[in-house]
Amino acid sequence: MPTPDFSLDELDKRILNAMQDNAARSNQELASMVHASAPTCLRRVKRLVDNGVIARQVAVLDPAKVGTGLTAIVEITLDVQSSERMAEFEALVAPEALVQQCYRVSQGPDFVLIMQMADMPAYHALAHRLFAGHANVRNVRCFFSVLRSKFETRIVV
Repeated sequence: MPTPDFSLDELDKRILNAMQDNAARSNQELASMVHASAPTCLRRVKRLVDNGVIARQVAVLDPAKVGTGLTAIVEITLDVQSSERMAEFEALVAPEALVQQCYRVSQGPDFVLIMQMADMPAYHALAHRLFAGHANVRNVRCFFSVLRSKFETRIVV
């Protein structure tokens, strides 16, 4: 249950930074890295999870090694930009596993999507399913990554 007066102190920040490098460390290793006792570290991590600061812990995969080497950055402009129609579009793309990220943006398109898939036929099938059949999609502009020079999940705390 989130605490209303929750704030991060220096120990919390050290824990978060260490976990962003490798969340698979044992509690003992983590405690040693952040200069805290193991029980204190365990209690702090639980508190960070309970307050939603740590949303989830995942493994970051190399797309090329698992057969999903095509990255598409897609700009979507809708015909009608009411909050209901924007939410409708978000609900359309949210369950789609190939859509990794969806952002509402300002000054330009309405949405920017980051999608990861195997190849161009997979992109075409996804685009047809999500965009071609959706009456409110006015414009789709897609960019395909030719080289990923940086990818990071770290948030500076």
